[in-house]
Amino acid sequence: MATNIIKKFKVLVVDDAVFMRRAIANILETDPVLQVVGTARDGMEGLQKIKQLHPDVVTLDIDMPVMDGLTSIRHIMIESPVPVVVLSSLFSDGVITFEALRLGVVDFVPKPSGAISVNIDQAKHSIIDRTKMATSVNISNIHRVRLPQWNVRDQLSARYQFRELEYIVTIGTNLTGPNTIIRLLTKLSPAIPAAIVVMKEISPKIIAAFVERFDEKVPWKIKNAVEGQVLEQGVCYICSNVQSLEFRRNMQDEICLKLAGPVANPLNVLFSSAACMFRQNTIGLLLTGTGRDGADGFVNIKAESGITVAQDSKCCVYPNLTENAVEKGVVDMVVQEHDLPGTIEKLTNSAEEGLK
Repeated sequence: MATNIIKKFKVLVVDDAVFMRRAIANILETDPVLQVVGTARDGMEGLQKIKQLHPDVVTLDIDMPVMDGLTSIRHIMIESPVPVVVLSSLFSDGVITFEALRLGVVDFVPKPSGAISVNIDQAKHSIIDRTKMATSVNISNIHRVRLPQWNVRDQLSARYQFRELEYIVTIGTNLTGPNTIIRLLTKLSPAIPAAIVVMKEISPKIIAAFVERFDEKVPWKIKNAVEGQVLEQGVCYICSNVQSLEFRRNMQDEICLKLAGPVANPLNVLFSSAACMFRQNTIGLLLTGTGRDGADGFVNIKAESGITVAQDSKCCVYPNLTENAVEKGVVDMVVQEHDLPGTIEKLTNSAEEGLK
């Protein structure tokens, strides 16, 4: 009689607190496909054990002695690339959350502060889910973002060049999406006649800190999407996919954001609402991720003569999200990641060029 053998994925847990190492290891081991092959007390020991044990994924704390988490990530990605899930209580620190995601971690999961068992148990589902998802990444497509020399205080004029709002660029992604979004907005001109709305899988607990730091590093004005916010040209609004986002007109007939509770397919809601409001001036963009969300929304963009774009799956850390849309036949353009800024600029400036 044949025996079904479950493939197990090896996990290394790196945390300076003994309780946390034990608690996280115990949580991960409750899942039949995860096997904790080792633990480490700091980043230096973690780096050594990565080279010895060859784990499929690493969970990593940030605040550690000898070698902290951010320094560890830099060394890991260069010396021994492996998917990293950050488990840290420092999610309110914008520098840390932004840097970790910029450097290419799979996700930044808030960890309860203090050695309180009930709080650890509340985080159990998120820790297991993110660790399992990290085992399926295309590690060769994870790259840190090189930031341009940009200082918002010295270059305000570059950010505040008034242009009429003509287009909406709606971007959907989930896992590892923040890294791609950072790279895109370091290279995309904020002078295009558009606003950008990004929906991605990011914890609401860290989004405010992430946005604050992000805003300091790119020419675009980066804002956390909030209820009733009026859309402005040159602004990128960031929203977590734990809620839905649509476009509405306020009493002054201005286009603004409407936020609501969780829905099954938030990208479909975003894309469909954008198409209804902006019609042919809607650009939908799907980036790295998993699942089938977004494809039905692309149908509505195409029905209004808008443009649908998908990141080339060969460049994706998770190709599933874009592949499903392409297979459904709802993607107008498949674009490699390094060509995305130029593509968006060309699409949003096409009307003006046609008048020349």
